[in-house]
This record gives sequence, structure tokens and C-alpha cells, in this order.
Amino acid sequence: MLYYALVFLVVALIAGVLGFGGIAGASAGIAKILFAIFIILFLVSLAMRLFRQA
Repeated sequence: MLYYALVFLVVALIAGVLGFGGIAGASAGIAKILFAIFIILFLVSLAMRLFRQA
């Protein structure tokens, strides 16, 4: 999941440099969403691991 967020971030940066504003904005939005999902899943996984050990 983090890999895809980074891929969309790179696509957004390249599109922004080349002047494709719409594609850059859409890619950056997708990267933000994927990163947020990654953080949420990471925190849930961490909490489950801590509760299982206790």
C-alpha cells in the first residue's frame, strides 16, 4: 500500500513538472488517500499486536 502511495506521489511530481495540473492533482489526491489508509492499517495492526501480547 505504501509502495502505491509513493508511486502516485512520483507520478504527481512528474506531471506537475511537465505542466499537467489535472493529472498531478488527481495523483496527489490518490497518494494522500492511500497513505492515510496505510497509516490506519498500520496503527490497527500495531494495536492488535500489543493487545495479543498482553
